[in-house]
Amino acid sequence: MGRKLLLHNQNVPGINTLEVYRTHGGYASVEKALKTMTPDQVTEEVKKSGLRGRGGAGFPTGMKWSFLAKPEGVPRYLVCNADESEPGTFKDRWLMEKIPHALIEGMITSSYALGARLSYIYIRGEYFYVARILENAIKEAYAAGWLGKNILGTDYSLDLSVQVGAGAYICGEETALLESLEGKRGNPRIKPPFPAVAGLWGCPTVVNNVETIAAVVPIVNEGGEAYAKIGVGKSTGTKLISASGHINNPGVYEIELGVPVEEFIFSNEYCGGIRNGKKLKAVVAGGSSVPILPTDLILKTAKGEPRLMTYESLSDGGFQTGTMLGSGGFIVMDEDTSIVKNLYTFARFYHHESCGQCSPCREGTGWMEKILHKILSGKGTLQDVDLLWDIQSKIEGKTICPLGEAAAWPVAAAIRHFRSEFEAYVKNPASIKDVHHYYRLHNLAEA
Repeated sequence: MGRKLLLHNQNVPGINTLEVYRTHGGYASVEKALKTMTPDQVTEEVKKSGLRGRGGAGFPTGMKWSFLAKPEGVPRYLVCNADESEPGTFKDRWLMEKIPHALIEGMITSSYALGARLSYIYIRGEYFYVARILENAIKEAYAAGWLGKNILGTDYSLDLSVQVGAGAYICGEETALLESLEGKRGNPRIKPPFPAVAGLWGCPTVVNNVETIAAVVPIVNEGGEAYAKIGVGKSTGTKLISASGHINNPGVYEIELGVPVEEFIFSNEYCGGIRNGKKLKAVVAGGSSVPILPTDLILKTAKGEPRLMTYESLSDGGFQTGTMLGSGGFIVMDEDTSIVKNLYTFARFYHHESCGQCSPCREGTGWMEKILHKILSGKGTLQDVDLLWDIQSKIEGKTICPLGEAAAWPVAAAIRHFRSEFEAYVKNPASIKDVHHYYRLHNLAEA
């Protein structure tokens, strides 16, 4: 098993407390940064590391930090995006619950690099109990002098606060998150201006994912160049993967980027293969919003090369034959899985979570849900399958925020790779197993 940088102490008793965390090297990055480095030097190490955003987009973190405007007399903010609402993704929750001080340490070091004196952790409403864990850890950090005025006797001061959201998926989009943090309805903003110029309360702001911020700790401790040596090419370092579905060993795994997908699925070190001896049918590799891939394309690229757990390898071939690493929400499906039913579940979610600001998303997600309902109830036509394809194409790229793409890409990929299943529901619905049981189970009308 590869090296662990974030979860190496996860099984240490009491690692959630400051005392135990400190005995295992905790807060060393804060000491190193504040006492021996300038803010620009910290940013430079993050650039050298090649760290990419771990929330889904994969944008270079150091580059994002360098975009932060620094006008005189204007406060800057660091906001941690802990609104982990992507179906299939739960690695941030695991990290915050098990090792909360890893995030707090990363927040202090990163805030120092950005010149932020007040930072926030915005956490999804359903993680209310995790918010309490973070708040207790923050109290410990204040009491020990890691937060507050003149940290470690330096002239750097930082206040850190946890803000609980109200359970809206849309607030995972950084500008909708900022709107919510300001006390407004969580609707995405039109960009530009970008948050680095006009973010929280109109001030320069950086928004980073939980895992991204936690990764700053080993980068500062060991150096950016050492971090960059882990992984493959531009996919450097380690990545937390939320593995779920029809596998023997579901859970959160920290992998060195570059592990073959086949090894990740079938090795006992990771997923342990498909449960009950079934065959692999398909995988959603990066959370519900990324394209699904059938067995032949998730294990090998269209060129016949082994597919790797990297940003580049998973996206090889574009959406015709590839997908995205995304947030690392790795959902495995066995041979008995109905792709149409799975897609319907996703479609219901995206329709429910659309903020309604953009017409293509507001109307299109509803129509996709209705059409999939019609197909699953045995009343669909082949024209409905074509209509689904047409609707998703009219959403993609035509909305303010990426939720439009998040709703469209799963539909496009499911039809592209599994069109025969859709046609089977249309041509011979009586042959589809458990259709009526599925509707009774989900309390849905079949008419």
